[in-house]
Amino acid sequence: MRPARVAAVETLSPQFRLAELEGEALRNVAWTAGQKVQVAIGSGLSARTYTPMSWDAGNGRIRMLTFAHGDGPGSRWARDLSAGDTCQFFGPRRSLDLSGLESPVVLFGDETSFGLAAALRECPQAAGAIHVLEVSDVAESRPVLEAIGLGQATLIERLADDAHLAAAEAEMLRLAARGAHFVLTGKASSIQRVSRALKAAGLASSRVKTKAYWAQGKTGLD
Repeated sequence: MRPARVAAVETLSPQFRLAELEGEALRNVAWTAGQKVQVAIGSGLSARTYTPMSWDAGNGRIRMLTFAHGDGPGSRWARDLSAGDTCQFFGPRRSLDLSGLESPVVLFGDETSFGLAAALRECPQAAGAIHVLEVSDVAESRPVLEAIGLGQATLIERLADDAHLAAAEAEMLRLAARGAHFVLTGKASSIQRVSRALKAAGLASSRVKTKAYWAQGKTGLD
């Protein structure tokens, strides 16, 4: 495990906080966009997974966006995080392999994908990626994305019974016709639905990468 100190925390909205960690153990680390870290939470063996937005190996600093949804241990940890706190984490570890992507790249995801969306700027072939994100609250999510330099993202507000995913499918198919490569992340059932639509349209599997970060009623997906 790598020990780190919380250098700074910025509250971007009621649910999103931007944290910067620093420490000698973060120096000279080989990290690539899409990899994850697993932060130890509390005194037990539980951990919360994050996708670093950036990793400055020379200065030993990483930036990550926390999303506190609900009242679980991870959300409480994120809400209580303060400058000067210490933590320990595993990683970086493999999570999403972005090799083989070709521009244009489209990222589909949700609030749990914001960190990855920012990290894609560190990936040369995906630096100009298009972001299509399903969110529960557009009014909250928009300024958060603007604060981390992703103000051009397309946001689709969730509706009952996932009715909003029809709009997401239509946008994905429109972009597929333009030759895009896709990175599908976030909620497992949403990924499955969009992936099926792309497959039905004849999109080659080599143009789609997927990574489920969560599923309703399940824990420990990533």
